[in-house]
Amino acid sequence: MLDRNEQNLPWRGGSTGAVAPRYDTPAWEGYGGRFTEESEEAFDPVKLFWLALRYRWLIAVLVGLGLVLGLAMTLMQSPKYAATARIEIMVPTARVLEDMDIVAQSSDLRTFETAREKLRSRDLARRVALELNLANDARFLFPRPDFSVGNIFARIFGTSSEPSLDAYTAEEREQLAISQILRDLSANLIRGTSLLEVRFASHDPERARQIANQVVQSYMDQQVDRTIATSDLARQFIDEQVAEAKNSLEASEAALVAYSKDQQLGAAGEDGSLITASITAINDALAQAIQRRLENERLVAQIDAGDAAGLTRVLESQAIQNLRGDIATLRSEYQQKLGIFKPAFPEMQRLSAQISELERQLQQGVNAIAGAIRLSYEASLQEERDLRQKLAELEVEQVAFRDKNIQYTILNREVASSRAQYQSLIDKRNELGVVSDLRRDNIDVVDYAITPTAPFQPSLFRNLLLFLGGAVALSAAAIYILELLNNKFSTPDQVESELKLPVLGIIPKAEGDKLSEGLLDPRSALSEAYRSLRTSLQFSGADGAPRTLLVTSAEPGESKSTSAYKLAEEFAALGEKVLIVDCDLRRPSLHRVFKTDNTMGLTNLLTNTVAPEDVQQLFHHSPAHPKLDFLSTGPMVPNPADLLSSSRMGGVIRACTKAYSLVILDGPPVIGLSDALILSRHSEATLLVVAAHQTARKSAGAALKRLHSAGGNIVGAMLGKLDIEKIDYSYAYRYMYEGYYSYGSEETPRIEEQNDVKPARAFGGWSGGVVHLYRRHLRPLLHRA
Repeated sequence: MLDRNEQNLPWRGGSTGAVAPRYDTPAWEGYGGRFTEESEEAFDPVKLFWLALRYRWLIAVLVGLGLVLGLAMTLMQSPKYAATARIEIMVPTARVLEDMDIVAQSSDLRTFETAREKLRSRDLARRVALELNLANDARFLFPRPDFSVGNIFARIFGTSSEPSLDAYTAEEREQLAISQILRDLSANLIRGTSLLEVRFASHDPERARQIANQVVQSYMDQQVDRTIATSDLARQFIDEQVAEAKNSLEASEAALVAYSKDQQLGAAGEDGSLITASITAINDALAQAIQRRLENERLVAQIDAGDAAGLTRVLESQAIQNLRGDIATLRSEYQQKLGIFKPAFPEMQRLSAQISELERQLQQGVNAIAGAIRLSYEASLQEERDLRQKLAELEVEQVAFRDKNIQYTILNREVASSRAQYQSLIDKRNELGVVSDLRRDNIDVVDYAITPTAPFQPSLFRNLLLFLGGAVALSAAAIYILELLNNKFSTPDQVESELKLPVLGIIPKAEGDKLSEGLLDPRSALSEAYRSLRTSLQFSGADGAPRTLLVTSAEPGESKSTSAYKLAEEFAALGEKVLIVDCDLRRPSLHRVFKTDNTMGLTNLLTNTVAPEDVQQLFHHSPAHPKLDFLSTGPMVPNPADLLSSSRMGGVIRACTKAYSLVILDGPPVIGLSDALILSRHSEATLLVVAAHQTARKSAGAALKRLHSAGGNIVGAMLGKLDIEKIDYSYAYRYMYEGYYSYGSEETPRIEEQNDVKPARAFGGWSGGVVHLYRRHLRPLLHRA
């Protein structure tokens, strides 16, 4: 079986080393962990459909809860009725004489906005409250709350309670009535017209009509009450007052200017603003100087306390951090070599000298930063003294200015009073000239309000629609969060996107008797899946399948040993001479599959405890496959990692490679052990087994990272235990396994019967029909769009 004439066999005592990976072509590099191509997934409604089916109970509960809340919200709201009246605003066409030119008055939206604000003014609301005597109506002053739990019982039993008016004064009731009117009153301009829509909402439909109409009537009365009183006598009187005010203003201004020149107040500003501004600026600068001095003083105190190395500037200095890193590295190297060399050894003295020099440079850097901080502290201290001195000088100037400013303030007040009186008289004279030619705005009632027959709120349909949309949004958010929290692999796409590895095979989930039957039946979906994996491995390299293949996983229980055994069978079925080696020296299991003992095996070869003539007996033949041999682990050893990393292990694998077309190594899990990392160095290729809905993404990522760091050549991953019965993203693979891989079975209908079988049955029920309809008709339309 093995070439016994090979001079470097480990059991012959020859010296050999670990076997480096055989394939170094770009094709293997593409699959050896550098698989970075990420295909952008197009929008697929079927995935969303299956996702909705997967979380159908969550969606149903949230939607039901939303509808219940919408109904409860409707019942807790008091019904309100809205009455609407419409009025037309006639824009005045008066003309005003401006700068000897006749200019037409603009008719923009300001006129309508002014009318709108007047309609919602407190004065108009007071008129309405007085006309309708609303201040003495308890049902209007204390209406039923718009939203309350008590509204449910009020609407069911028709009960209501009116508070007493005796607890409020007349003024308080009037203010309450005004507030209620302004709260429920609205006035809006109808777009594209000159019509204003006056709308009032109330729990009483008749009261809503009365108040809406009364608002319109009170507004018209308010416009009529405005009067314009102009006469020639008033104009003459105002002209005389303007002349007197002008003379008084000129006299007060002359006195103010004379006093300002006499006292030389211009240098400090007429109101002392220059001195005040200077004091303010000096105070701001002094506050900043004190802040800088305190900060520097704290740093100097820290330096004096001997903690200069803990300064922020020291910690932020990249050069000092680099020195500290170099010192730490040299000290670590010194401590490592101290166990080998004595301190007097030249290499150790060189390291000690380098450490001392770096520590001296570090101390110089710290001292330089500390010196700079001391200089900054002295500068900030001197700056503070100068600012205090300048502030004292300005305060003296300000005191002197205040003594002179008393009379200046009196004169300035007289000037301001005269100027205000003069300007007021000028404005009044101008108003008399304009108002005499203006006419009041005309108002026309287009529609009076009528009694509403149906409430405008609450709207059951609107509330149900609102809460239904909220429930759908909450369902989508909940599903999104649940999918984010799901850290297990469920689809091949997730394996490729997370691990950047190609998925070479997809193995359906099978347990118990179904697993045994599937492995024994060559026509089962399980066997066909392993044959597909075998084919992928055959095309994984430029030279075909690897000569040595390590099958491992991130964690135990991921069907690693089963996959290694089934792959060995499938390769042996092609006529290849295959050897499967159980390299899990801690928990061997393949000897039970082959129904052999585990008294002697790999460990005997590695420890050289087997005679050369007995080596042939370590390899067991499979009765089902003549081309398949098996090498068990042998007796348990206390140091499996040491044996696997020995040169004898490399010689064993190299010798087996010469005797067999394919050597499959069933290795232990990667996480927590170093055995798989060692075996990946001895193997030309490594296959990572990932169990669907079981392997955590972080665990698989960590295992892949460890294999890469050990120099292993990972050709791809196998997604095992894929539950095709689940309603999730695996619908396509479920169709593949249930529909196509059942060829040749007894349950498969005849050819003429298959014409009547709908492919959608592979999904089962109405949901499969929807998927089939989408694939057959809708998806081509979407692609063309």
